[in-house]
Amino acid sequence: MKIKLYLTLLFVLAGSCMYAQTLLKGVVTESGTGAKMPNVFVHDNNNKEVTLTDKSGRFEINTEPGHTLIFSSPGYVSDTLYIVDLTQKHIQLTVQAIALRGVSITATRQANFDPHKEYPEVYEKAKLYPLSPSTWFGRDAKNARRMKRFFKTEEQERAVDRVFTRAYVSSIIPLKGQALEDFMALYRPSYAFITSNDAVSMAAYINDSYKKFMALPPDKRHLQPLTSDQPVKP
Repeated sequence: MKIKLYLTLLFVLAGSCMYAQTLLKGVVTESGTGAKMPNVFVHDNNNKEVTLTDKSGRFEINTEPGHTLIFSSPGYVSDTLYIVDLTQKHIQLTVQAIALRGVSITATRQANFDPHKEYPEVYEKAKLYPLSPSTWFGRDAKNARRMKRFFKTEEQERAVDRVFTRAYVSSIIPLKGQALEDFMALYRPSYAFITSNDAVSMAAYINDSYKKFMALPPDKRHLQPLTSDQPVKP
């Protein structure tokens, strides 16, 4: 009986060590400001593991040397990291230049992207089984459920992208360039709104929002930058 117990403990410890050796931790901040970036999509291009940064910009992902990680967030230039070792990493994402702003929001939202097909393992790990504590409390299971919620939100945001386009908005109100980008960022409609209103209501919403936009002081006609606390150390 003792031998079986020792063997069980040995396998558990061995599994824990192997798991720890493939777990990479790090933090993502905005370049130039040092602001912590939540909900950055982190994707291992080799083993297809995915995760998101938390509210403090921190992430954990199963990977190993020789793999490539891709960090992406709407409005920022995606960054690629080739894994040489598993020491903690500090990734900085750069805001896209104004010339690229036309695709900034949709750059990381491929129109035909189907997370169910691309990441079926996420949906499998997100399942809950009454007699399996790991599916309720395990790190991978919790991360999978968070990814599932993220994918659902992304699908809804892509639906908004298809309706609330630069071409459509600029055909209704006389804004161009950065002013148009700022307006669209400030008054982007919700998924619930576009699915419960028709084209007439959408046009009325844009016109009404334009009046509110023009009534704002010039320094308020853009999204406020991310706030930075103290410098982040990975």
